Amino acid sequence: QVQLVESGGGLVQAGGSLRLSCVASGRTFSGYVMGWFRQAPGKEREFVAAISWSGGSTYYADSVKGRFTISRDNAKNTVYLQMNSLKPEDTAVYYCAAKNGFGHYSDYSSYGYWGQGTQVTVSS
Repeated sequence: QVQLVESGGGLVQAGGSLRLSCVASGRTFSGYVMGWFRQAPGKEREFVAAISWSGGSTYYADSVKGRFTISRDNAKNTVYLQMNSLKPEDTAVYYCAAKNGFGHYSDYSSYGYWGQGTQVTVSS
């Protein structure tokens, strides 16, 4: 079992920045691909970014590429999502997840462990 707790969400104006954190406890954090997903009201959960166990490979949705950066610190059991140049369409609940399946990194069904989510609201 892996327990995940996100923090860092909030209200920000368009063009602003936020940094989300996700702290893991339980099984070995460094063994997991970690991902960030988001879900806006009335929409399906969508992939945002993922990072390999070593941090050497990162993957992004086209909608956030160049604005968001995912990183991890295995010594602190923490994964981060730095979000810059935020837009109103980035408004959503953001979830941290640990991948324990064999599917694609962008497929949420490949992730077996999820945090409770943190709200990000971007005002225009």
